[in-house]
Order: sequence, then C-alpha cells, then structure tokens
Amino acid sequence: MKIFSTILLIGLSFFAHAQNKISGKVTNQQNEPIFGAEIYLDELNKGTSTNEEGFYQINNLPSNTVKITVVFFGYETIIKNIQLLEKETVLNFVLNEAIFKMDEVIISTPFNKLQSENVVKVERASLQQLKNKGAATLIDGVGTLPGVSVVSTGVGIGKPVIRGLRGNRVLVYTQGIRLENQQFGDEHGLGIDESSIESVEVIKGPASLLYGSDALGGVLYFNPTKFAELNKFDFNYNQTYFSNTDGSSTSFGVKKSYNLWKFLANGAYNQHSDYKTPNQGTVTNTRFNETTFNTAIGYNNSKLNSTLRFNFNNSKIGIPEEIGVQNNHKTPMLPYQDLTTKMVSLNSIFFLPASKISTTFGYTLNVRKEFEEHEHEEDEEHSENETLNPSLFLNLNTYSYDAKWHLPKLGEIETIVGIQGLYQKNENFGEEILIPNATTKDFGTFFTGLYNWKQNTIQAGIRFDTRNLTTKQHLVTHDNETHIFEAIDKSFKNISSSLGFKTVLFDKIISRFNIASGFKAPNLAELTSNGVHHGSNRFEIGNSDLKNEQNFQSDISLEYNTNHFEIFANGFYNHINNYIFIAPTGELEEDLFIYEYTQDNAKLYGGEIGWHLHPHPLDWLHLNSSFEFVIGKQNNGEYLPLIPANKLTNTLKTEFKGKNWLQNGFGALTLESNFKQNNISEFETTSSAYNIVNIGIGGTLKLSKYNFDISANVNNLFNTSYISHLSRLKADGIKNIGRNIILNLKFEI
Repeated sequence: MKIFSTILLIGLSFFAHAQNKISGKVTNQQNEPIFGAEIYLDELNKGTSTNEEGFYQINNLPSNTVKITVVFFGYETIIKNIQLLEKETVLNFVLNEAIFKMDEVIISTPFNKLQSENVVKVERASLQQLKNKGAATLIDGVGTLPGVSVVSTGVGIGKPVIRGLRGNRVLVYTQGIRLENQQFGDEHGLGIDESSIESVEVIKGPASLLYGSDALGGVLYFNPTKFAELNKFDFNYNQTYFSNTDGSSTSFGVKKSYNLWKFLANGAYNQHSDYKTPNQGTVTNTRFNETTFNTAIGYNNSKLNSTLRFNFNNSKIGIPEEIGVQNNHKTPMLPYQDLTTKMVSLNSIFFLPASKISTTFGYTLNVRKEFEEHEHEEDEEHSENETLNPSLFLNLNTYSYDAKWHLPKLGEIETIVGIQGLYQKNENFGEEILIPNATTKDFGTFFTGLYNWKQNTIQAGIRFDTRNLTTKQHLVTHDNETHIFEAIDKSFKNISSSLGFKTVLFDKIISRFNIASGFKAPNLAELTSNGVHHGSNRFEIGNSDLKNEQNFQSDISLEYNTNHFEIFANGFYNHINNYIFIAPTGELEEDLFIYEYTQDNAKLYGGEIGWHLHPHPLDWLHLNSSFEFVIGKQNNGEYLPLIPANKLTNTLKTEFKGKNWLQNGFGALTLESNFKQNNISEFETTSSAYNIVNIGIGGTLKLSKYNFDISANVNNLFNTSYISHLSRLKADGIKNIGRNIILNLKFEI
C-alpha cells in the first residue's frame, strides 16, 4: 500500500495545477432547462450535475481531447470528443427524448464508444438494473444477461459461463485489473461484492487482443463505484432481506469530492443460512458469510488523472454434500472454505499535447483455505474461537501492469499500442496439495486501430503473448499412497488478432461482423494435478504435455430499432483447437473415480435472438422476449460438458412515477423457460425442462432532500421444484432454491 501511495504522490509532484474549465447549459427541445442532468468525464473520474437553470461547470481540466457524457433519465445520452481550450470552453447541450431506452458508454472496449457505436456487441447492465431483477447475489444478476449462465453450488458459489465457456476461459476484471483467485476452480465464487460495483459489461467471444490469455471465451468487466459529484458529500445505506435463506445484506458508502481530490469508502456484511428447496428441506452447509471493504482516493489536474483503490473481501462458505442437518444457523460447518482477497490498483492517465498514456499497476493477494471434517470430529458448526488447521492452504501473489498509448488521432483514424504483463507466485502451506508451488510470468504487446467513415466503422488489431510457468516437485503421502507432483518448466507463446466491421444496412439495421482469434495457456491444475480434489469429490490427474488452446470465432449481430420496437439477432461459430477438458478413466484411486485432463478439437455455435416492444401511446408498458442456445461438441462428435440448456425469457414490465414523490417506479413479471438438456457429455445425465416465474416492484421515493430506493421481489413465485443443468449438486439429486422473497431498502443523502 505504501509503495502505491508513494508512486502516486511522486507522480503528482511533476504537474502543476491548471484553471481550464468547461461550462454550459443543458435544455430540452422546448428550450426548457433540465435540472439534475449528469455531466461526466469518465477518463477523469470527474462529474457534476446541472442546477435548476440547467447550468453546469467543471474546472481543472487538461488541454487535450476528452470524452464528455451527458445523461438524464428519459433522454438520449450524448457523448462527444471535446478539444478543450486553454482557459474556458462553453458547450451547450439539447437533449432529445428517448422513451425507448438509453445508450451507454462502454468502458471494456479499447475506444470507449457508445453501445450503438461499438464494433463489438457488449452486454451492459447497471448494478441497480440487476438488483431490480431480484438477484440474490451479484453473479446471479450477471447470469440474467443474454448469453451468460452460471455454474453454481448452492447460493453462495457461482462462476460465469459465456456461450458455453467457463473457468479460465472467462476473464474477470475489477478495479481495472484481472481478478486472480485460483479461478480455474468451480467450487468457490468470484470474491466480488456489489458494494464496490457500479455496473458490469460482458464481452462475448475472444477478447485476447485486449486482455491476453484466459480471455478466450470472453470478459466480465466490473466498473467500480463512481466518485461523488464535484464539491459534494454523499452517504448511502443499503439493507436487503432474503426469506429463503433467512439472509441479510447490510452495506454503507460515503463519498466526498473536491476540485482536485476525491474520496470514497464502502463496506458490506452478508450472511445466509442453508437454502430451502421446495420439497427436500434445507441443503446442509450451503450457508455462507461475506465481509467486504473498499476505498479509493483520486486526484486530477490538467496533466494527470490518478485513482488508487483498495478492496478487501473475506468469505466463509460451507461445502455442501447432502441434505442432512436441518437448522437456520449461519456459521459454516465442516467442511468449509475461508477465502480472502486483497487488491490494490493504481490507474493513471497522463495527458500529452495530442495524445494520452494510460497505466494500471495492480497487486492481488488471494488466500484460499479449506477445512475438512476428520473421523474424530462431530458434524457440528465450528466455534469462532476454535483453532483449526487447514487441510488446503494456498497463497497466490500477483503483480500486474498495463500501459496503453492512445496515439494522436489522424482524421478519423484512432490507434492504440500497449503492453501488459504479470508476475505470479503460488505457495502451499497446508497438509494437502491441490496445485504445486509455482511461478508464472506473462508478457504481451498489442496494436489496435479504428477507422470511421459515414455510418461505417472498421476495427482491427494484432497481439503477441508469452507465458513462462515453472513449478517445484512435491511428494505427498496420504493413506500410505505417495503422489508425485513433477517439476515443470514450460513456455507458451501465441499470436492473437481480430477484425470487425460495423455498418447500417438499408439505413435501418445496425450490423456488426467480427472474426477473432483467442487463446488460453494450460493452467496449473490442468498441467500438474495428482491427487484428491475434495471440492469435486474425485481423483484428478494432470497432463504436462498439454498445448495452448487456440480458437477462431466468427460473430454476426443485427439490430433494428425504432422509437417503439427493437429486434435483434446474434449468432456465433467458435472452433477451438486443443480444447482442454477432464474426463473419467473408469478407474478408482482412494475409493474415488479417476479423472484425467486431455485435449481434443471442439466447436461451439449458437446465439441469442429477441425483441422489445414499447407500444405508443402506452408509454408505461414494455414487453421483452429473448431466446438463447448453445451447442458444444468435441471433434469426435461427443458433446462438451456443462453446456447450458436452451432458455426462453419473457418479461412484462411497467414504468410509473408520481408527481413529485416517486421516480423510476417499476413493476415486472418474468417467465423463464429452461428447455430439456439432452446434449450431454459421457459423464453427465440429462436435465428436465422447467419454468420459473419471478415478480418485482419498486421505485425511488423522494422525501424532502432524501431518496429511498425500495423494491420487493419474489423469485420462483410458485415454488417450482427443479435442478439446473449447471448445478454442481445435480449429481446428488439436490434441487435448486425454492421461493425467495427479497426486500431491499437503500437510503441516500
């Protein structure tokens, strides 16, 4: 922490303050001032809102080209590249009504365009939109986005699946750095709490060009909480209750911004007991607790914008095995996991006369402990004062860096050149070894460019990556059996590329065509495993001869929009050379079935189609429908494991507001239809079809100067009994969660 603070302060000392500013007025088409419109400069983490006369002003800005975004609910979003003058720039905005939907700026793509301007289709949702759906956890909310599913173990453990790909093939970014927490395992969650999140963006398909290895299947990009508006102090308190797990989530946040400096801090505590199924009782040891805290400090002047962030997350998660003990206790029983993640990131933008350089430096410490039940121990909750020795104890230290130079713009041509890398060290301190002590070194360099003309955009890029991975030899003896983790020293290299084209067909249909390649280097588990994996209850054997996974994917996206109707169709074909998967050998070791990592070429194809109707004059009504499907096969014709079932989602939503006291009111009814999954791998079983009905209502109450966001959701309204195909408890015949009433209150001043 001291190192990053020192770097920040030294950097600030090189830059003098400036008095460049931008000001103006925001009005509607009737020339009436708009009060409360948000004016934001994303690159500077700086913003304000208009007063009752529609006036705004932002000081201490760089003499450079910056993106300015103007947002107000019910109106079209405006984003412009502005060349700021030496002293003052006056810029007025006239907003057009947009009763259908709002456009949004996408941060996860290299040029930060509006959603409608992007060459790559990106799914985006704000945290509030996910909460309005009644999601019990952050990952559950992400799983409601088209093309995204979740591999789950109860309520507390979930991992994203993007178009059939998961694990190390899906990269997660938060605070501007990649999340490193032994993410190859399905038996623990993301380790990210919603209190530190503003919104989420999902890139579906190869994103290795921008993010390197492990972005072969896509990227989950979490945008952190924004700072307060200029010279303002904000405080919020959030309380949520979950009926099914007798659970609660309590969080708070404070923010303060000055002209040059900005501060924020957020904290949360979540606790849940075992979840209830419709007809089996509670699922023993699906209980979990989570404590989080994050803080940030930002500084900007005419030459520099820097943000230093720190995030702490600790989760204690029970490992479920059966439907046994029935109680509503919240302390995990043995076996359970204790997962701690600490992240520090320093994001900076240096403004040059005609260009800019953005850098990100990060450090992540992930500590993973697993505590097991031994024969002499009773099946009861552990005491907080009880001393337990973890059977599995992993320390993962990751140092990462990212530097991009946004070169001077040449007409309508924008270009970026960059480097990225990390240094990672894994160490074992427990009785058992899941993966050996190891050191990983990554380095990548890339170039990407974009060209606009009329209604057309073409974007292309190329990248080179190298990864070096070394491990130490380990001898592990268990039940008179000795297992050897052989030392390895391997290097992997790869070239990635992408080409995309966006145009408007027939002056009406927004069309995107993309081809891209991505890759994933084998991870430690795939290369070195040689022992019992208690999280999956099997004996796993790695393969040190595994090669890079390399994929080639083609995408097409078509959208037709009017003021009251939208229809879209997205399709993809993904061919993966040397696809790595684990398969049973039919043999036993230590009374467990042996599974071994192997490779074969594979292909996945499918897509998402849907429509959105907002009929006139019923401006309060929205009808949404979407269908998504994925087929995944090995080269020999056998199906890939854990491919989500086809899903149809239909939503009826109403919007309403009071004269002065109620804003953003909504009511929603959703029918989620999951089809039977017959396309299964050799060690899976089929899954039956089922329908889930969810309802919700909420809005923002304005009382004097205070805002109260309230919502009530009922998930699985009819208490339907079902098992998701992606549930890791499916093999034990354990049902998914039953009816869950979720009540939420957020208070802001």
